Amino acid sequence: MDILLLIGGLLLILIGANGLTDGAASVAKRFRIPSIVIGLTIVAFGTSAPELTVSVSSALKGSADIAIGNVVGSNIFNTLMIVGCTALFAPIVITQNTLKKEIPLCILSSIVLLICANDVLLDHAAQNVLSITDGLLLLCFFAIFLGYTFAIASNGKSEGADEEIRQLPIWRSVLYITGGLAGLIFGGQWFVEGAGNIARSLGVSESVIGLTLVAGGTSLPELATSVVAALKKNPEIAIGNAIGSNLFNIFFVLGCSASITPLSLSGITNFDLLVLVGSGVLLWLFGLFFAKRTITRIEGSILILCYIAYTTILIYNI
Repeated sequence: MDILLLIGGLLLILIGANGLTDGAASVAKRFRIPSIVIGLTIVAFGTSAPELTVSVSSALKGSADIAIGNVVGSNIFNTLMIVGCTALFAPIVITQNTLKKEIPLCILSSIVLLICANDVLLDHAAQNVLSITDGLLLLCFFAIFLGYTFAIASNGKSEGADEEIRQLPIWRSVLYITGGLAGLIFGGQWFVEGAGNIARSLGVSESVIGLTLVAGGTSLPELATSVVAALKKNPEIAIGNAIGSNLFNIFFVLGCSASITPLSLSGITNFDLLVLVGSGVLLWLFGLFFAKRTITRIEGSILILCYIAYTTILIYNI
C-alpha cells in the first residue's frame, strides 16, 4: 500500500507541476507580470503547500523535529538537488536582479533561522527553541518579501523574453493553476505518507525522516515544476520557484508553525543549518563568478554531488 502511495503521489505531482507551470506562465504574460514574480509568489506558494501542511500539522502534534527538519531539509533539497537537476536538463540563466537581490535574500533567511535556532549558544538557554516571538519575526520578514515582489511587478517586465510562453484563455489558466495545485498538494501528501510509513518501519528518527524523506517528498513539486519550466524554456520560473519556495518555507511555513506553538530543536543541529546557509552561498558564487550568470550542467552536477554527500553524512550518523 505504501508503495502505491509513493507511485500515485509522484504521478499527481508531475501532472500538477505541468498544469501549474502552463497556467502561471500564461497569467504572467496576459497581465504583463514579470515571470520571476510569478515564480517567486504563485508557483512558489503552491509548491510550498505540502511543506506548510506537514510542518503545521507536525507542530500541532508535537513533532517539532519533523516540522523544522521538513523546512531545513526541503530548502537544502531545493538549492542543491532541484537547481542541480534542472541545470542538467537545461542550463539556467540567472538574471541580474535574482543574483543581486533574491539569492542574497534567500541566504539572509537561512542566517536568520540559524540565529533564531541558537538560543543555547547565544543566550545560554537550556535548549534551542523557535519561540512564538521568533515565529512572528519570521512572518514580519515574509511581509517584507511580499512587498519586494510587488515592487518588482510595479516596475514592469523582468529581464528575459517570454515569447516561448503560450497564452491560454483565462478560464483555462485558472483551471490549470487550481488543478495543478490540487495535484501537487495531494500528490505530496500521498508521497510523504508512504515514505514516512516505510521509514518508521525501519526505525529511523524523526529528525532524519524530516531532513530526508519528508523534505524530499514535499520538495518533489518544486523539482517537477522547475524541471518542466526549464524544458519549456522559461528558466526564470525554474530558478524563481526554487528561491521563492525557500523564502516561503522559512519565513511563512516556519513562521506560521512557530507562531502556533514553540518548536524545540533536538535532532536538528548547527551542521544542518550551516549546510543550509552554505548551499545558498554556493549557488550565489556559481552565478556570480562562473559562466556569465548561468548554472551550467557541470555546476548542476556539483550541486547534486553536494546533496548526496550531505545525505550520506546524515545516514552515516544515524
